[in-house]
Amino acid sequence: MTPASSPQYRRGTVCAAVGVLLRRRLICHALVLASAAGCATGDAQQASQERPPQEYLRSGERALDWTGRFVALGERPAGSAALRMQSKLIARSLRRLPCDVSVDEFTASTPLGDISMRNIVAKFGPLGAAGVIVVSGHYDTKALPGFVGANDGGSSAALLLVLAERIARHSAIRVPVWIVFFDGEESVVEWRDGDHTYGSRRLARAWKADGTAARIRMLINVDMIGDASLNILQEGYSDARVRREVWRIARSLGYQNSFSDEIGYVEDDHLPFLEAGIPSLNLIDFDYGPGNSYWHTTEDSIDRLSEASFGIVLHVLEEVLRRASAL
Repeated sequence: MTPASSPQYRRGTVCAAVGVLLRRRLICHALVLASAAGCATGDAQQASQERPPQEYLRSGERALDWTGRFVALGERPAGSAALRMQSKLIARSLRRLPCDVSVDEFTASTPLGDISMRNIVAKFGPLGAAGVIVVSGHYDTKALPGFVGANDGGSSAALLLVLAERIARHSAIRVPVWIVFFDGEESVVEWRDGDHTYGSRRLARAWKADGTAARIRMLINVDMIGDASLNILQEGYSDARVRREVWRIARSLGYQNSFSDEIGYVEDDHLPFLEAGIPSLNLIDFDYGPGNSYWHTTEDSIDRLSEASFGIVLHVLEEVLRRASAL
């Protein structure tokens, strides 16, 4: 990926609304919203000093442990033996829980030829029910030398596993919840011409074709949410109603710093579901290291992550599910 050629910015120092190029994958524009009273202050890398309740810190520690286990497998791009081992570990762990687990193995046509990929879906609640809430994320990593993707690929998979474990124990969550692990989110060569989001595009097409999409209330995708300096942007492609509600819940729980006021447009696994008519939200912290310098580098290591960040996102997601159960 080429460096952004548009104006550079640091979060918290912008005094007006400006367009910048985020380039998560081959990204569009970001719009930074500043207060009418003047510039916000502070550096994004120090934005989140918030701590979740102890219960969620413990779950965050478990997510960090899962991330470590994934990272220990090494590089995990789509089609690799290491990713196959991770997919089996995820599926085996899910099958210990009271949910229906399916593994969709498919062959993706990529610029480097056919590659075997696997989506994993765990369904909690009645299988034929409507009003389903989907929580998703990718588990593959970009094919780069020495890149183990602790945050980008590892954190989303780990958080989804811990969320599944928590749902299995919490009777307060009564809505049907589907946990989805996507393969093939990362581009094989370059983020263009369909070389990306292989797993999510496949599943969205299937759900639209068989009518499943009409039964889904919302989808929340998580990506790069383990960053110790958590600063989740308001992703602009996402469904505005779902985004407002999730931010309202996050603020009510005290996570004003972790859930940013900034708006940025990020291409990710939620887009195929938006196109299928499913209200979808992308939760992503795309400010990983100074100037996002850890992204897709060997600096994306487990020491850059925090159990508190995992715990915050788990807390918010569970509260979304609990409040949906009360409706």
